[in-house]
Amino acid sequence: MARRRTAEGVAQVWVEPVGEDPEAVSALGVARAHLAAGRALASLRRLRVLELSGPLPGRHELESLLHRSIQFYTPHKEGCRVRTKASDSAPVDAHEHAVLVWDRGEERREAAERWWRHETGTTLEVREGVAWLLAFAPSVRGARGLVEELAVVRDRRHGLLCNPHAQELRIAGPEIPLPWMAETP
Repeated sequence: MARRRTAEGVAQVWVEPVGEDPEAVSALGVARAHLAAGRALASLRRLRVLELSGPLPGRHELESLLHRSIQFYTPHKEGCRVRTKASDSAPVDAHEHAVLVWDRGEERREAAERWWRHETGTTLEVREGVAWLLAFAPSVRGARGLVEELAVVRDRRHGLLCNPHAQELRIAGPEIPLPWMAETP
């Protein structure tokens, strides 16, 4: 089987559970019950985001490779959307605010990189984080400030999504950057 020509690039893989996500349900409950900024939350979703950088095949072959390996997602339990260019839409609704969080120094997925190298013969860098998608009631003013308040844990009454001592975060504006994890804060 001939390999298609590859190009250096970046792709984002957005992975969402097919059923209800207990971690997101729990985080929403905690935010509403214990955090002033959380009382305005209408919904909270959690998706895994993988960023692949290096020589990438065409979109169809990329999606086929991702589907063949549980190193990236489990098709029976999760849905997957791929972005290969900034103009591709991310699975973020217009009313949602996106916060990307990852464990500092632990974002690389070396097993996925080894699998990719074995399957394709090319070297790829794979990083993973969690995208929290926050939505507020339409009547809420200052949603961006509430997102910032909920993003970083400062104490028991402030923050929820990112422990600044062990994690990094990026808050997206109206457009989701590609790449997002490599973006300068």
